[in-house]
Amino acid sequence: MHIVLDDLTGAPIRALLEAHLRHMHTLSPPESVHAMDVDRLRAPDVTFWSAWEGDTLLGCGALRELEAAHGEVKSMRTVDAHRGRGVAAALLGHLMTQARARSYVRLSLETGSMPAFEPARRLYARFGFEPCGPFGDYAEDPHSVFMTRTL
Repeated sequence: MHIVLDDLTGAPIRALLEAHLRHMHTLSPPESVHAMDVDRLRAPDVTFWSAWEGDTLLGCGALRELEAAHGEVKSMRTVDAHRGRGVAAALLGHLMTQARARSYVRLSLETGSMPAFEPARRLYARFGFEPCGPFGDYAEDPHSVFMTRTL
């Protein structure tokens, strides 16, 4: 598996992100969907990576700068056919390494509160993330779980 900076122009990554957004809208009401579309992921405050095995897309993840010392994990997604192979763990480890290289002292994230998000919450907890209150522009939301960790 190799993880690369991604310019979001390739058909496979665009298809994965579109599927990700569609899936988020089946799980949460529209006002509680915080996944970013391709245009938002191209913003200057976001850096996006994809994971590959040869020419096969495995997954993706992004890092958004909230403040000079605080980043946010965004757009974590594994292609369904590759779940359970450590793709998300590899991407999260990569994002944490990048956050440290940027001298962030805190890394936070928002994920869903529904049972479908339990595997994601377990992954984040395994990497040292703990529940916290809303951060950045987020507000309290029963459909969201906020997590953070120091680096």
